[in-house]
Amino acid sequence: MSGQASPAAQEKRAIPGTIVFDGDAAQDGYALNAMCYSFNSEPNRKAFVADEEGYMDRFNLTEAQRQAVRNRDVLGMLAAGGNVYYLAKLAGILGLNVQDLGALQTGMTLEDFKAALLSHAMTETHVADRLGEAA
Repeated sequence: MSGQASPAAQEKRAIPGTIVFDGDAAQDGYALNAMCYSFNSEPNRKAFVADEEGYMDRFNLTEAQRQAVRNRDVLGMLAAGGNVYYLAKLAGILGLNVQDLGALQTGMTLEDFKAALLSHAMTETHVADRLGEAA
């Protein structure tokens, strides 16, 4: 055995329209994700709001990560290795919720994104309606 990964194992996973968060992305985004994780603490959230540049310095963010944070560019943060679950911490500081992030990720307006969510929703009423149609 040569010890090398097969060509198939060396290929990157691709999901059309999605930035895949894999091991490489985790390494690239470590500083950004560590900073966002720190926002679990209220004093850290306040410190970020008081001095964003200084706070980013504490975590040694790359210039691409810094620019994405400055521009409130969620897609840029994802491309720079950000994990959406950690970015949600930053989004809260910026006054965004998870639906706002979803809209930004998909390029939809918030209203269109909410409508898309509802069109795929499976609520008790929706299930009851479908069962009634089948009868």
